[in-house]
Amino acid sequence: MPFDLGATVRLTADCLDPDGTLTTATTAAVVVTLPDGTTASPVPVETGTPGRYRADYVTAVPGRHMVRWLWSGPAHAYTDTFDVREAAPPTILSLQEAKRHLKKTDDRDDEEIRDWNEACTRAVEQFVGPVVMRTVTEDARFVSARSVALTLTPAIELTSVTSATVSGTSYSVDDLSLDGATGIVTRLDGGLMFGPLRVVYVVGRPIVTANIRGAARIILQHLWRTRQGPGRPQRGVEDFDVTEPLPGLGFAIPNRAVQLLDPDRLPPAVG
Repeated sequence: MPFDLGATVRLTADCLDPDGTLTTATTAAVVVTLPDGTTASPVPVETGTPGRYRADYVTAVPGRHMVRWLWSGPAHAYTDTFDVREAAPPTILSLQEAKRHLKKTDDRDDEEIRDWNEACTRAVEQFVGPVVMRTVTEDARFVSARSVALTLTPAIELTSVTSATVSGTSYSVDDLSLDGATGIVTRLDGGLMFGPLRVVYVVGRPIVTANIRGAARIILQHLWRTRQGPGRPQRGVEDFDVTEPLPGLGFAIPNRAVQLLDPDRLPPAVG
């Protein structure tokens, strides 16, 4: 499961001799490669079990990390990976709301529920655009235009609009108009805009409506049920009444959730 940004990751690995037996090494080293390509070298120590090593690494950036262990005397190597969440991962449902919906009263499954919670948020946003408020950066590549269409909507506000080149033109957000529903940006004076531009803006919804919250709960419960395998249906979830796998998402979701998010996509439910 992913680690929270700023958390300590305890890295563990075994040094094995050519026969596959745990062995104390003459030297041990571990290198963590961060998503940006930089590296860190936490100090490895042997545990109370000879040949079994650990090292503690404090996470500093989100994303996929690669871990490379190297020993000598005997020569051995081991590679692994771990993921770090964003500081504020986008989730429509809180952990407590998700647990309440899944009827979970202890914390044994909390980390897995958090993962599925992020997955169902992505599924909902596949239909309706960003729900969780967050800041995004987008490069708009054009020469000149009366308006620029941002990729993500609803857009709430512009943070900055700067040239993506050294000698280009930047714009004050006070001189621009943003249509949040369409993502269209224009100059207030009606003039041309010159690109390419780097646009930083806030997306999402200050108010999350009941249909979006309801769809998130349906998808979460469906994903939790299917994760447990067939033959264990939960009350209130259609076992097979799901969409085809969604492009860009990789899994199907219940039609009931689709109807809540996009009533025109599916015919009305019968009965």
